Amino acid sequence: MERTCDLRTKGSADLSSESVVLKEEPMLTKFMKWIASVALFGGLLLPAFMGRFAVGYHAGLLILIPAAATVVIFQAAALHEYRWVAAFGMVACLFNPVVPFGFSTAPTLVVNMLALILFVLSLNALKTPPRLSIASITDRMPGSESL
Repeated sequence: MERTCDLRTKGSADLSSESVVLKEEPMLTKFMKWIASVALFGGLLLPAFMGRFAVGYHAGLLILIPAAATVVIFQAAALHEYRWVAAFGMVACLFNPVVPFGFSTAPTLVVNMLALILFVLSLNALKTPPRLSIASITDRMPGSESL
């Protein structure tokens, strides 16, 4: 999705006739963070209600959480936020589906809670700024596509 904004200011004669197109980031990163947060929250609540039947849900978490952590790792690396890369690298290792760690109930709840806190904090702390690009001079209708 693109939005255009006009950059006309009183002091700049160079930008008087050009407009800039803001290209917004895809919602994949934000969506994955929300899905992982909801899944981890469910992982905290299900053992209280379902007991030993929540094992299948935990197997799903072992696939979803490393995938979401990998998406956040790429976003943090692009933003040069290497502490977040290290933190989500640890989350991806703890929820590794290939060689899972065999935690008992109490450590599993603690690890789920810490991962949930990390995903919620990353929703606010890691925001990719919109990229700016100059609209084409030859394009009569920027942003339109022909069928």
